[in-house]
Amino acid sequence: MLNLNNSHTLYQQAAKVLPLGVSSNFRYWGDEETRYIARGKGAHIWDIDGNRYIDYRLGYGPVILGHADERVNTAVYQAIQQGTTFAMSIPEELELACKITTMCPGVEMVRFANSGTEAIMHALRLARAYTRRDKIIMFEGQYHGLYDGVMFAASIGLDGWSSNRYSPVIFPFSSGVPDKFRDLVIMLPFNDSEVLEDVVGQSWHEVAAILVEPILGNCGGIMPKDGWLQTIRRLCDENDIVMIMDEVKTGFRLAKGGAQEYFGVEADLVTYAKSLGNGFPVAAFGGKRDLMSQIGNGVSHGGTYVGNRLSMAAANATLDILMNTNALETVAHNGRKLQTAIREVLSLFDLAYVIEGHPSLFNIWFAEEPPYEFRDWKGSDHSFYDEVAAGLIQRGVMPEPESREPWFICEALSDEDIAETAQALEESVREALDQ
Repeated sequence: MLNLNNSHTLYQQAAKVLPLGVSSNFRYWGDEETRYIARGKGAHIWDIDGNRYIDYRLGYGPVILGHADERVNTAVYQAIQQGTTFAMSIPEELELACKITTMCPGVEMVRFANSGTEAIMHALRLARAYTRRDKIIMFEGQYHGLYDGVMFAASIGLDGWSSNRYSPVIFPFSSGVPDKFRDLVIMLPFNDSEVLEDVVGQSWHEVAAILVEPILGNCGGIMPKDGWLQTIRRLCDENDIVMIMDEVKTGFRLAKGGAQEYFGVEADLVTYAKSLGNGFPVAAFGGKRDLMSQIGNGVSHGGTYVGNRLSMAAANATLDILMNTNALETVAHNGRKLQTAIREVLSLFDLAYVIEGHPSLFNIWFAEEPPYEFRDWKGSDHSFYDEVAAGLIQRGVMPEPESREPWFICEALSDEDIAETAQALEESVREALDQ
């Protein structure tokens, strides 16, 4: 067992002044397992007890290059010597906007935000103002941040029953979300073009936007079926609905132009965060000129820290690296090597499994068939996955401990890290099978 004495001590102190002892519910692993991180470098993090982990969480995905990347940190350090936050704009905003509009297909104008949640909130406001409609279509298993208007999930049978896929029963995943927001959400299964076509045919006149993650990033990285994103694009064109592609996870990770480039589909509005700044707090939303030009013409957007110099410096440096080096090719190459190593280990056991997702963003499903939607998750052996993940963490390899979350890959991951991961995986699977 790992020594977590210092984390235990700090947790007891923190719980007195921070609810659950943390600043985000997702960082609470229990009174005995919650860890506090001292530092990170490259593909590794160290907790305050000195335990080192190969990091496949990467801050929930942002750290595309590796922790404490010197190229990004140097740019940030130099920039903040000139001051960070002003009640005016700075030249670095234009510099970054030009990079994003150059790299990302269909993005003609852009505005900045501080988080993916903010970017989604502003994109939805803009879509509603533009269409003069209120409802949005979302898909089961997606996550769009902690904004009341999108904090809904569908009942898929985890409690012994499942709602109809044509009219899923949805519920807020937090207390305090007003019921009125539920009335503005139409929830549908991911990757089901037939259902989507039927519902849009019935309700198009109420729908402002179809909000879609191109990959189900909060459900192991499920890929879109051939034609799925194209169907959304066509239905939006035919019914004057705004297509919003949530690229908070996929942007600047799948390709230099994100999922729009990778899948060849252009949305009307796109949201970015995470890999945009290699872990620094920065986000953006952008899209077609006729939509974005409504901002400032009756559509409100702003924020005290929007476009601050720290975030702009980090994002400019990160995008310079992604544009001008083979960083993303290295990330994908590392992911493919890890996937090969995982397959070699799992082939030693009589286990049904599927590796699903893009090489930079994927997960292991212990199931007979590949997943196509959130409802497939309940058919996988996620309890076995959770046991394997717990074993990996005890051995110094840290994927997300919950089976719905993907493994994220960074440029700094080494062959030695992959070999160590494979050894830890073999030991963890054997241990889980023996229990």
